[in-house]
Amino acid sequence: MADILTPALGESVTEATIGKWTKKAGDPVKKDEVLVELETDKVSLEVVSPSDGMLAEIKFAEGETVTPNAVLGVVSEGGAAAAPAAPKAEAAPAAPAAAEAPAAAPAASGGDAVAINVPTMGESVAEGSMGTWLKKSGDTVAKDELLVEIETDKVAVEVSAPAAGVLTILADAGATVTPNQQIGSIAASGAAAAAAPAPAAASANAGSAQITSDAPHLSPAVQRVVTENNLDPKAIAATGPKGNITKGDALAAIGAAAPTAAPAPAAAPAAPRADQPREERVKMTRLRQTIARRLKESQNTAAQLTTFNEVDMTNVMALRAQYKDVFEKRHGVKLGFMSFFTKAVVAALHEIPAVNAEIDGTDIIYKNHYDIGVAVGTDKGLVVPVLRDADTLSLAGIERGIGALGKAARDGSLTLDQLQGGTFTITNGGTYGSLMSTPILNAPQSGILGMHNIVQRPMAINGEVKIRPMMYIALSYDHRIVDGKEAVTFLVRVKELLEDPARALLDL
Repeated sequence: MADILTPALGESVTEATIGKWTKKAGDPVKKDEVLVELETDKVSLEVVSPSDGMLAEIKFAEGETVTPNAVLGVVSEGGAAAAPAAPKAEAAPAAPAAAEAPAAAPAASGGDAVAINVPTMGESVAEGSMGTWLKKSGDTVAKDELLVEIETDKVAVEVSAPAAGVLTILADAGATVTPNQQIGSIAASGAAAAAAPAPAAASANAGSAQITSDAPHLSPAVQRVVTENNLDPKAIAATGPKGNITKGDALAAIGAAAPTAAPAPAAAPAAPRADQPREERVKMTRLRQTIARRLKESQNTAAQLTTFNEVDMTNVMALRAQYKDVFEKRHGVKLGFMSFFTKAVVAALHEIPAVNAEIDGTDIIYKNHYDIGVAVGTDKGLVVPVLRDADTLSLAGIERGIGALGKAARDGSLTLDQLQGGTFTITNGGTYGSLMSTPILNAPQSGILGMHNIVQRPMAINGEVKIRPMMYIALSYDHRIVDGKEAVTFLVRVKELLEDPARALLDL
């Protein structure tokens, strides 16, 4: 048997939603064949089969929420799928099956001990501290039963039993551990397997197992919240995998317990309103929920302000029209406006470093690298992949990089690394016909440039009225770190470089 595990989801991603299974239980599968798609608040991830065999079991249905290293399903290798069927067949006779089950169990679960390893704890998390084990060495555990919680400086990671058997602990509570380090093992045992198929045997062991299963397993962090607030674990609605109570569930129970005198009014605001005729209710995707949350967090955190200017695009358009054919023939990519804007932005960031910085607590982090986020609209929502080291790229390199990121965004194949670490963002509402807008900061960045539609407008030039292709540009910035003078200077610098592209060549 091979478990299908939820992969690491990224530094700030703690859960995912089952999108779609491509196979049904009982279907044959091949190694590395895509079995299920997971949707996170940033990207969609494909999970493949760990081996050849048959999809013996699906543990999470479409739409359910899972966490890193959760067992999504089981693939039986070769003829192993037939093994679970034998105990079920023997369970039909009442007394004889109960007597034969213990003898059959060791054969089904025999083999080497299964290691319990520390899961991946996040991109920048290198170690964690062991919490209190919920079982002792020598105890019998069931598969997927919560064993211990590992606390890091960012999140608490729950570790469940990878198989049923007898537990051996290798890392004590309080010990410092690293990802993939072995912290225990589970040896195959018939005792754990025998308890499950014979709940009606009325033995002392079966009875105690039933009592234990009625009481929810609490991780140390959850136990602390429950104890400090005198909560009843059985009264807490569990939303974690396998019915486990998460710390968020316990905290939510505290808020629900406060207005005990009038529970009905408290529940009224949470209830969705009744749907009206010709309306359709659709659940927000995880990506859309995250977009909404992050944009609102950005507004609530930063002192956002927007300054505007306008750019005469005559020279850039003439330069593009003159060289676009030979450019595409030479470099194999079309010459667009984004490369000119990216070059102008990087030059302006060199001169006004505050716009390329971010606030971290009471510190300002000035970044001496220029990783430009490019907002891309997709069918699932807005994403901002990052063009790395834009200051080292040529116009062709920028166009090639943006084109590849845009294609990956539309295909849904962006990786987490491609979505993290940007220092400044450019968004182009002009592709949809926007004349002017006030873009929202992509936290924790301190600046975002908004491009808009190019419109022929009459302009006064040297005392004459001439028709010129004009674009409004907008810079939204965090006024906590960027002063008005710096913001205006930045935008004027971008305007100058676009209206006279030769300035960039002459470093003026």
